[in-house]
Amino acid sequence: MDGTFWKRTAWELFKTTLLTAVFCLFFEAIFAVIIRAASPSAALVTAINWIVKCISVFVFSLICIRKERAFFKGLAAGLVAVFLTMFLFAAIGGGFHLDILFLPELVLSTLAGGLGALLGTKLRKE
Repeated sequence: MDGTFWKRTAWELFKTTLLTAVFCLFFEAIFAVIIRAASPSAALVTAINWIVKCISVFVFSLICIRKERAFFKGLAAGLVAVFLTMFLFAAIGGGFHLDILFLPELVLSTLAGGLGALLGTKLRKE
């Protein structure tokens, strides 16, 4: 593992987490309009946010992460993406709202990132 590995890894993680955060923010902006109109329950809003986060981490890890140690890079990208989106939503929403459900969200998103990166390397021919 030379210096280019770490630079490439940092770039892949940055790109994955940034795209995940932008997608989640974009989806949340659209979803906020739907929430105003339909006023669903808080549990449904939380479930949809989890699904969107997990899917976006999975898809962007699948797309952005390449080659060696992809599973671990995907795990890291999922972990960083959860914290980045949490801080962004806290900045927009006016504060942190952590509860007991944060831990499963953290685990699911981290695993989604690892599995997405692993699948991406298996499907991609490099």
